Amino acid sequence: MGIISTINRAIGRHTSSVDAVSKSEELQHKQNTRGGTTVNTENYVRRLYNELYVSPDYKASVHHIREMDRTDPRVKRIHRRMARDATKNGIRLQWNGKENDRISRLFKLWVNRLGLNNPQKLHSDARGAVMEGALAMQWVVNDQRNMVSGLRMPAETILADTLPTGQLKNIAAAYKQLDPVGGYQIIAEFAFWQLSVVRIDPDNYDDFGSNGRPYLDATRKTWKQLQMTEDDLVIRRRTRAPQRFSHVLDGATAEELQKYKNGIENEKGLMTTDFYSNRKGGVTGVNGDANLDQINDVVHLLDTFFSGAPAPKGLFGYSDGLSRDILEDLKKDYFEEIEGLQDTLSQVYFEGFRLQLLLAGINPDSYNFNVQFTERKTETRNQKADLALKYQALGVPDSLVWETAGFEPAYVMDKIKDQKSSGDPYPGEQDDDDGTLTNDSPKLRVKVTPGNEPKGESATYVRNA
Repeated sequence: MGIISTINRAIGRHTSSVDAVSKSEELQHKQNTRGGTTVNTENYVRRLYNELYVSPDYKASVHHIREMDRTDPRVKRIHRRMARDATKNGIRLQWNGKENDRISRLFKLWVNRLGLNNPQKLHSDARGAVMEGALAMQWVVNDQRNMVSGLRMPAETILADTLPTGQLKNIAAAYKQLDPVGGYQIIAEFAFWQLSVVRIDPDNYDDFGSNGRPYLDATRKTWKQLQMTEDDLVIRRRTRAPQRFSHVLDGATAEELQKYKNGIENEKGLMTTDFYSNRKGGVTGVNGDANLDQINDVVHLLDTFFSGAPAPKGLFGYSDGLSRDILEDLKKDYFEEIEGLQDTLSQVYFEGFRLQLLLAGINPDSYNFNVQFTERKTETRNQKADLALKYQALGVPDSLVWETAGFEPAYVMDKIKDQKSSGDPYPGEQDDDDGTLTNDSPKLRVKVTPGNEPKGESATYVRNA
């Protein structure tokens, strides 16, 4: 049974006898040459135990990561910064072929209806994916065949119903949500189209039963050791840091020494204390631990912890001894990691919009588009502007120039038209392709001088023609 027929049956509509969307599960399994298993040797036997419940190891990993996020500001900052950088300025429709106004309009309506124009929604999705190692999005469809909501489901409660080979048993009931408390009772079932799941670093992408891994999953042991060492460091400071005194009374009896001790301890609360003695002896100051600054073990564990993070510790406040040039180079690696996360997350929204087009009776394969996050973090804003000007000098179409600069081309062109027409005494004049009016002011002239900037970059010079 196809997607449209399944939805019609769920919302009470009359179903068509012709399945125009997808073939049945039986035909899909028969009419191909697939063989063997995609499950690796490590997970093959374990899969037999995990057919009825979510992997306990995966659930423990997710719970531990959440505990780390609640109790450690460093972990919280890593998760927040990754989610913020990945979702900044929202999502947009990326056209690889000719743009279609109807599809673009449906995309804007879909984004507004699902609240994907709300930064908090996208931030929550990205942060949950980073902490859980997967993003499971349930698409809610109303009786008008419109998608009205995209709900992020807790990934540790979702079980892919697979065969021992890693294949889904039935796409009409591909995923099950198990009771979060008991872990065995099925509380909901989802078809393959109803729940879009993307996983971060699974053991095998083709194995649907292979869970994703949280970003900081491999640092859990190091984090425990770091917490223990830091606690020991605090205890050591409290017990060994205060200054002490050694009182020596030569030839004193036990009674005399006790009397002297009682007198001194009664006065130790005073700001200054003088000591008097009529026999040979003295009071010598004993300094506290003079090696409290030697915390190389903590530094080692901190370096080990951040080696598993998406960015070096210099980007999270630990910048001692790190030069600015090295930090800039490290940022590039971090931004590439963010772009990989963006590509993974955007696949969920791409699948959701394809489903919306199918519900509207439109074949999404007839159009060459993709869903991407608006701002890519590989270049800085100055670098983006410089690259856009260089593209303009090469005669690249204006829509691609605006896209390179990090703007939505259609939005910018509409704003240019509004700005021009607001002060135009002849508003009926024909527009140019770039969104500006005919016979408008001359375009800027861009010159590029290769190798005229630090690190071999090109210098860009702009002036009026």
